[in-house]
Amino acid sequence: MRNDGRLSRMLHVLIHMAQHDGPMTSEAIARMLGTNPVLIRRTMAGLRNAGYVRSEKGHGGGWAIATDLETVTLLDVHHAVGGPHLFAIGIEHPEPGCQVAAVVNEAVSDALQEAERLLVERLASISLATLVQTFDERRGSVSV
Repeated sequence: MRNDGRLSRMLHVLIHMAQHDGPMTSEAIARMLGTNPVLIRRTMAGLRNAGYVRSEKGHGGGWAIATDLETVTLLDVHHAVGGPHLFAIGIEHPEPGCQVAAVVNEAVSDALQEAERLLVERLASISLATLVQTFDERRGSVSV
């Protein structure tokens, strides 16, 4: 099963945008990610609808950050890009009345709910500004 990379890819784009002077075109973003500009526009539309980026048309146009990066979390971006369920693991719904299935489903369901709660909590605790700051610190410590 292929992983859904929308969250990490859009976080990558947003950090580049935060470091970039002026708007970035869909074509430039697509080249950076090795994908199609149409796919970029479709995904960025979710970020625009959430108010995190804006699009500017015409010469010199493109996508630009439209919000304070302190106020946007990784969970916010996950929701804005239409991120899938956090886990692909699920439970089976076999014959009603099967006690084995009931015990198994209860254990798996409880574990998944706890794991999702922890992941959501963690994603909600990290702002885009934190990622940009971490990037800047690491970039500053790299010797050229």
